Amino acid sequence: MNNIEDEFLDLIQENTKPLDTLMAYYRCAIMEVETKFKVLNEQFSLEYDRNPIESIKTRVKSIDGIVKKVHRKNIPLTLQSIEQNITDIAGVRVVCSFPEDIYLLADCLLQQDDIRLIEKKDYIKKPKDSGYRSLHLIVAVPIFLQDEKREMKVEVQLRTIAMDFWASLEHKVRYKKNIPENEAEQLAVELTECARISAELDNRMQDIRNRIAAAEKTGTDDQIQKQSRIISGTLRKSTNR
Repeated sequence: MNNIEDEFLDLIQENTKPLDTLMAYYRCAIMEVETKFKVLNEQFSLEYDRNPIESIKTRVKSIDGIVKKVHRKNIPLTLQSIEQNITDIAGVRVVCSFPEDIYLLADCLLQQDDIRLIEKKDYIKKPKDSGYRSLHLIVAVPIFLQDEKREMKVEVQLRTIAMDFWASLEHKVRYKKNIPENEAEQLAVELTECARISAELDNRMQDIRNRIAAAEKTGTDDQIQKQSRIISGTLRKSTNR
């Protein structure tokens, strides 16, 4: 690992400008994807009077994170290899209110003609052993530069508030050092159970929202029928006169 870090430092020193440029391209790609989600959220607010997105978080992977990924993937230590083989350097996390919103927003994004899906991993329908749940999309998005159009890869994670809360705490707990092995195993069991409870909460809240929507529709239909009967009765009285 130390050898790889030394090699990467050499790579940075030899390619400072190209590396800075590449990272800038990833930041531009993030802005493109983030804007798309903000536009979708605004559209839903105008048309349906609701916002499916609670928050949007973005990040560009740190140099240290890239080095570790190079080591795990055992790929050549070049800028070209990094761009081709590491797909999560640019990241956008979309936190939604309900599970249904996740798939709705994902479909809306992928239907846009300038977005190309590279990979999809559904950890909601098939959670990780740890209990982790999220929908992951690797997409290619074009960025428009001064004299060229360039396609960049972005990892998009879509999850609910409960999923995001659990993942944040799980990350903080799991990566603590110097925990005895038996305690680490017990904590893993507890975290998995917490993930199950969070998923159950998501499903119950989704069901409550659906029931409220159905009740509102029924109330609206009843009101329309009532108004229709009043109008019909008024017309009949006018005719009889």
